[in-house]
Amino acid sequence: MSAETALLVIDAQESFRHRPYFRDAEVALYIERQQALIDGAKAGGISIVQIFHVEDAGAFSEASGLVRPLAPLRIEPDAVFRKRRHSALVGSGLDVWLTEKGIRRIIVSGIRTEQCCETTTRHASDLGYEVDYVSEATLTFPMTDVSGREWSAAAIRARTELVLAGRFARIATVEEALTKVPERAAE
Repeated sequence: MSAETALLVIDAQESFRHRPYFRDAEVALYIERQQALIDGAKAGGISIVQIFHVEDAGAFSEASGLVRPLAPLRIEPDAVFRKRRHSALVGSGLDVWLTEKGIRRIIVSGIRTEQCCETTTRHASDLGYEVDYVSEATLTFPMTDVSGREWSAAAIRARTELVLAGRFARIATVEEALTKVPERAAE
């Protein structure tokens, strides 16, 4: 299982602390689950890939000094990629690396649940990867829709699981992602 599997840790970076929507409420639980996933992957011989989102200016620029792991996360990745799009598979070189390493299964985690994590999951599935989406190891923040309704982080996570499950990924806990090889998600 481990040689053909990679854990993606997407955008788990300090840049988010400097966005106006950032909320600290769920960060401790996210860090605990993300760290358990990282530590389990390392112990299980699963490649760990860290992906950073970068922009030309602001908190996501390299010059900001904030494009570094979200504290207190501890990670020693096997590979690091930088992206400028929602999908970690667009323009980062990640797709080439996965192919070269013979990776056929990915475990998705990181920040934000419904944006870069979900987009990468859909893209990976469409490319033929088996995907475990570990929503308990993703983090997001409340959002307000066009009608003024605020969606909680829990509601966003539930919606993301709904639209991904069985179509693009297997929704898995940290423990399930580390121990059980999924069957190909239904088309």
